[in-house]
Amino acid sequence: MYKHILVATDGSTLSLKAIRTAARLGAALKARVTAVYVIAPFSPPMATSEAMAYGVAYSARDYARDARKSAEKALAKAAAAAGRAKVSTVSVVHARPWEAIIATARKSKCDMIVMASHGRRGLAGLLLGSETQKVLTHSKTPVLVCR
Repeated sequence: MYKHILVATDGSTLSLKAIRTAARLGAALKARVTAVYVIAPFSPPMATSEAMAYGVAYSARDYARDARKSAEKALAKAAAAAGRAKVSTVSVVHARPWEAIIATARKSKCDMIVMASHGRRGLAGLLLGSETQKVLTHSKTPVLVCR
């Protein structure tokens, strides 16, 4: 059936539920499990008088360092949440998390994607957008949504 499961994480409590689900499913199916964390690319701060007044200077190097730390922390939480199941981890830099998740699944030859969803509906869902919804809409790989 499924041989390689990709599970997306952002380090949130809800995404850890998806990790635990993917780990249990992986164990039951004897499938590999890979957790992915998507890092937004560096966006230089806008040059405003307020930023200049406070001397705000956040370089691309500082951002990359902090983003890697956040990714490592979230992926470590994911590996811990998986319990005894072995979970491979990967982080990728991309402006659109849903595209990165689909691309990672394709590149890693995953045959299932597991994701969490807040289940927002109506205006909140429309305004906030949903990476899970976008993956569901655009992925050719089956997606399991945990709520």
